[in-house]
Amino acid sequence: MKNPINQMPSFKAPDPNFKPLVQLLTTSSCVAQQSAARKLTDGYYKDIEQFVNLKINDQTNTHIKKVDDGHQKMSKNHKHAHASSHMEQLDPLLYVFFTLSDLKIGKRMPIYFPYSKPSETPKLLPTEEADSIPFSTSQLEYLLNLFSFPKDSPQAKAVEYTLKQCELESIKGETKFCATSLKSMLDFATKMLGGDTHLKVLTTTRLSNFTILLQNYTILEEPRETMAAKMVACHSMPYPYAIFYCHCQESNNRLFEILLGADNGDRVKASAICHMDTSQWDKDHASFKVLKTKPGASHVCHFVSTDSLVWLAA
Repeated sequence: MKNPINQMPSFKAPDPNFKPLVQLLTTSSCVAQQSAARKLTDGYYKDIEQFVNLKINDQTNTHIKKVDDGHQKMSKNHKHAHASSHMEQLDPLLYVFFTLSDLKIGKRMPIYFPYSKPSETPKLLPTEEADSIPFSTSQLEYLLNLFSFPKDSPQAKAVEYTLKQCELESIKGETKFCATSLKSMLDFATKMLGGDTHLKVLTTTRLSNFTILLQNYTILEEPRETMAAKMVACHSMPYPYAIFYCHCQESNNRLFEILLGADNGDRVKASAICHMDTSQWDKDHASFKVLKTKPGASHVCHFVSTDSLVWLAA
């Protein structure tokens, strides 16, 4: 069997803030992102594969600076467009939350969208190859040898983290699955949304080439709501090849498509989801700190990062 590491870009360990963000998304229900929606037919498979590879290129590009007692300290090789002192008071990755009252033309707010160079992000493996590689914490030692990662390296810790996240029990009312290939992701989405259902994929897309991650954006057009009773959200995970953490939970959500413009001319066709019932959320959920609310007291809306995919019934 070929070593997948030899066929793909070098693997970067994730930002230490990645874990809280994955947790906040998985406790939310089925997160959504969008822009160009496509129906999936047999003839679309190759197009979708290319599309998914493009989306996982939009991950945060980070470089390890120091590892101290197992806690990664990283310096990011990106620029932030700090527009106010308030933007410096929170972790940049938390600038994704808002409320329905913000969804109006002319509303200006700081938003974080990840970005990474295509040469530095993992790619999808063919199904046969992905299926031939163990994906379990019980095989961690074998996997680290396969990927040539030293046991205590940040990359090894990222691999272990992803495997453990994928093996955690689902929260109440949620079904989750870690997809190791495009086929397994589509199979899961189809199963969750209905075996005879045609699928469409939604995502957030950058409409201009820029590398600024955090800056102020203004809503340029009336947000457009997309009705979806059920969604399957898939989030890219840190691993030597593309792994997507997919989950689905039926709940009261509202999904929006929003055209955003930055002060410097950058454009993003973004997706956002509003979770109308937060009564079962953890009281320490990051959104409550940002929005200054508590479980059940208010809905929570958030933009979804560019490295995730949302599957809906067409």
